[in-house]
Formats: sequence, structure tokens, C-alpha cells
Amino acid sequence: MYDPRLLRSFVTIADSGSFTRAAEQLHMTQSTISQQLARLEEAVGHTLVERAARPIRTTAAGERLLGYARRILDLQQEAQTALADPAGTTSLRIGVAEDIAGKAMAKVFGTFSRHRREAQLDVTAGLSRDLMRHYRDGELDIVVAKETVPASDCRASFPEPIAWFEAADASGDWTDPLPLVAFPPGGLYRDTMLERIEREHRRWYIALSGSSLHNVLVGVEAGIGLSLLPVAAAAGYQVRRYAPFGSEPAITVSLYAREQAGPVAELVRQMSAVLAARAGMASRDL
Repeated sequence: MYDPRLLRSFVTIADSGSFTRAAEQLHMTQSTISQQLARLEEAVGHTLVERAARPIRTTAAGERLLGYARRILDLQQEAQTALADPAGTTSLRIGVAEDIAGKAMAKVFGTFSRHRREAQLDVTAGLSRDLMRHYRDGELDIVVAKETVPASDCRASFPEPIAWFEAADASGDWTDPLPLVAFPPGGLYRDTMLERIEREHRRWYIALSGSSLHNVLVGVEAGIGLSLLPVAAAAGYQVRRYAPFGSEPAITVSLYAREQAGPVAELVRQMSAVLAARAGMASRDL
């Protein structure tokens, strides 16, 4: 391994053509820079410069080494610059319920990333129960999930109005048994929907199981069946309320975070503002 300090002395001597000028540029004594060149020559096993020439010239071996020396020094500088830049050195693992991970929340993440370049945001969207399990297992730093009742360590919570929806152009009564469009087993909306159907003593079947909120809404929009969905998520789809079932009690959108200071606290405040605005819009749509 060639010492980069020795390589830098050699390159400076070769470029300046003088021990004196090289020593001045590197803020060394001429004796020190001569010693460094001698140490490099000993390590290489070749004479690298013709000392008697004016200006000093590289030998054949020195000419061969010069290109490698420049590349080594350039890579060293590149590595120092990269490691001195804190961008992306702090990971924040965030879990967000699928329908909340929209444009407004993405804008918050974008603004935060620009002002906090050290943060690397690792965002996961999914079902609330899965996200909360990951948070409790220590796999997420911040989570926004939906639940019936927030836990005591919740940092902020907002009501989430929910309602039954059918296709906007649906006509007449639905058949018996009722066709339902649902999330996969284990989803909060699915469980609440089935509990309500059972209370109504209605027969039912799952006509479509969608892996995402968009898939479920498209299924309802296509007239495949009924579904229980967040009011805020239905905007923009060709669906309407299913009046015979009336309304359902709102569920809760809860925000949890492990840290209460620093960048996490700043991001939590910004995310809470988005959730508050979302809850306000949904309440006006009721």
C-alpha cells in the first residue's frame, strides 16, 4: 500500500518540476519533501525522478506511477468528500396506512428531505394492523395507522369517517346474498364490515377481495358489490353512499413515534398537520 502523503509529494514534485516549489505548495521544508520522495522510491523499488535535470523530470518508472498516483489521490478526495456529506446517513423508518400515503403526505416527506438532507426516509404503505405490529416490534420509527381506539402512547389522533359505498350507477336492490368487495382477511375495514352485515342478519359473500384500497374502490365503482370504506378515500371515484345501511361510527387515525425530539419531532408535526387537514375535509363531506 502506497502512502497517499508520499504520493501527493511525488505528484507535486512532478507537476512543479522543483523540490523547492513543491515544498512551498505543500507547506513543507525541502528536506521533508525529499525524504518523502525517497521513502516512496524505496517502497516502489525504482527511482522516480531525475534529480539532476532542470526542471526535474520523471523517470520511466515515475511516468508509469504518476497516472496511478493521480487516480489514487482523486479517489481519496472523493471518498473524503462523500463521507463529509451527511446526506442520507440517518434512516427514518415510516409506516403509513395505504390511503393516507397520498400526495399531501408525499409532499411533507419531500419538503422534510430537502431541509434535512441527513435523513433517509424509508416509507412503507400497508394495512394498519400489519404496520402497528411492525412498530411494536421496533421495525418502524413512525407509524400512521387506523384503529378503533388509540393506545396511550399515541402522539396524535384524528377521527376517520367511514361509510358504505356502491357504484354511482347502481340500480335497484342488491341480490341476496349481498356481494361484498373487501380487503384480504385481517383488514380493519373487512372485520367491521362483516360485523355489521352479521348484525343485519343478512347473507353475504365476498365477490372481490382487493389487495389495495384502489383495487377495492375500482371493484365498487364497477358494480361488483358493496364495501365499507373511508369517506376521504372515496373522493374521485364513481361511487355513492349506500343509504340503507346508514352510517358507521368513525374509526381513528393514530400517529405513533418513538422519539419526541429532533428531526422525528419535526416530521411528526408536519405529518400531524396533513392528518388534521384530511380529517377536516372528510367531516365536511359527511
